[in-house]
Amino acid sequence: MTTPFDTAVEAADVFDYVIVGAGTAGCLLANRLSADPSKRVLLIEAGKPDNYHWIHIPVGYLYCIGNPRTDWLYETEPTPGLNGRRLRYPRGKTLGGCSSINGMIYMRGQARDYDQWATLTGDADWGWSNALPDFLAHESHHSQDHASGEKNLWHRGGGEWRVERQRLRWDVLDAFALAAQQKGIPATPDFNRGDNAGVAYFEVNQRKGWRWNASKAFLNPVKRRPNLVIRTETQVEKLALEKTPQGLWRCAGAWVVDQRAGRRYAVAAKSSLILSAGSIGSVQLLECSGIGDPAVLHKAGVTPVVNLPGVGANLQDHLQIRAVFSVKGVKTLNTMANSLWGKAMIGLEYALKRSGPMSMAPSQLGAFVKSDPSQPHANLEYHVQPLSLDAFGEPLHRFNAFTASVCNLNPTSRGTVHIKSPDATQAPAIAPNYLSTETDRKIAADSLRLTRDIVSQTALENFQPTEVKPGVQYQTDDDLARLAGDIATTIFHPVGTTKMGRDGDPLAVVDPHLRVRDGAGGVVLGLRVVDAGVMPTITSGNTNSPTLMIAEKAARWILSNT
Repeated sequence: MTTPFDTAVEAADVFDYVIVGAGTAGCLLANRLSADPSKRVLLIEAGKPDNYHWIHIPVGYLYCIGNPRTDWLYETEPTPGLNGRRLRYPRGKTLGGCSSINGMIYMRGQARDYDQWATLTGDADWGWSNALPDFLAHESHHSQDHASGEKNLWHRGGGEWRVERQRLRWDVLDAFALAAQQKGIPATPDFNRGDNAGVAYFEVNQRKGWRWNASKAFLNPVKRRPNLVIRTETQVEKLALEKTPQGLWRCAGAWVVDQRAGRRYAVAAKSSLILSAGSIGSVQLLECSGIGDPAVLHKAGVTPVVNLPGVGANLQDHLQIRAVFSVKGVKTLNTMANSLWGKAMIGLEYALKRSGPMSMAPSQLGAFVKSDPSQPHANLEYHVQPLSLDAFGEPLHRFNAFTASVCNLNPTSRGTVHIKSPDATQAPAIAPNYLSTETDRKIAADSLRLTRDIVSQTALENFQPTEVKPGVQYQTDDDLARLAGDIATTIFHPVGTTKMGRDGDPLAVVDPHLRVRDGAGGVVLGLRVVDAGVMPTITSGNTNSPTLMIAEKAARWILSNT
């Protein structure tokens, strides 16, 4: 069937697979789908190549977040649970996407997360036992570097996704870890065996002191394949949807804009167009194309095409409460980096050894614990840092301090992402609705009390920790929940806005194989979403590596057309 869209596409812009977004999922998909030389693959990225030096130096995340070179610069709507505050909402805008600006923490979550997905979708392939092989498929774990053929059920070597130990330790963090153990939180040798309860230093996605992002891992080895085309600084405006002779909706491709040349043109997807633009970007493109809640679309000036009310609903995120404690008699980054001499020494150590503070992830020490003994599993995650500041992008405090950030792993609050206009270059409205449920407010208060309990243990007493934020004068549930609203911030884990679900789920945007539903019991042919947005519930930990697992599964289904 010939359509105006078909006639607008030049031969060079016809591909078997079009992937929108060269972030975590998109890079892996480009690698896997282009392995068949008979298939032409196009990878589209709105941002620039990842050749900005601060992307690759681990501490450079401080210079990438809030930087238009690497960040979409989103902001949330004013949030009642945060006492009316807006938050920065960083999302990667470069090759590698969020893996180019994130905290580099390697974390799978808990087995129960994936078993729940299997229940919610009705598909056992999402269960932990079937997810683990997809984590292993691309892993290059340091424990296997010299394993001499020793079998490890939990990790493997030889994959693209490098996982290493951190290259520095801190006396104050060692003391916090011991204090946690004194509180009854056991040390753990590995957060990634299905139950991450315990305390340890995080493992990180780095190679020899450099950030290891999805672009290095999955694109660099294959970018010269003649059947793989990578276009940066190219933004998708709208999907091209058409009716087949059988009356079914099909995604034929997309309209895109070359931002450097200012040229608008069409690209065609003969087999599949895959949205991997993330929990924000994929929603925006679906809605700009007329797929979503008709009431939302009409309000934004878009004609509805597919009635799919779950698009942009179900937003979940991890909100961290940053408690700050000043300390004495121990060095932290605050004072190490507060002079030209200190900064010079830090730079020299990194230049010579690829170690020291410039090699550090934003958070070094982690702990997974119960907010109270009645919880059936660890429902809090700590990110503990040998530094303190008022907010990302602000200068370090000039006194020695550490930050014990704690987040509710399984929030019950749900937010939304929706477009404000048909223009895909305009930021959508992001309303996370943090702390909007009584359960979340109670866990926030309990988590601050637990932080105080850990810090009060004898392991830390030599450093004389003093609570700077929120302040010991705040004790009641109401006080602590309100103060959490004053000091909490996102740890950049938005998921769920295009959630997968079984037939009959009114808010399911994609089916268990990530095909976009058509609102009438079928699917939009040739259209899938493959990114963190498809998670029906947020994982109990950092979300970057689970997104790779999702992409690994999706690649198999796309290649087999299932």
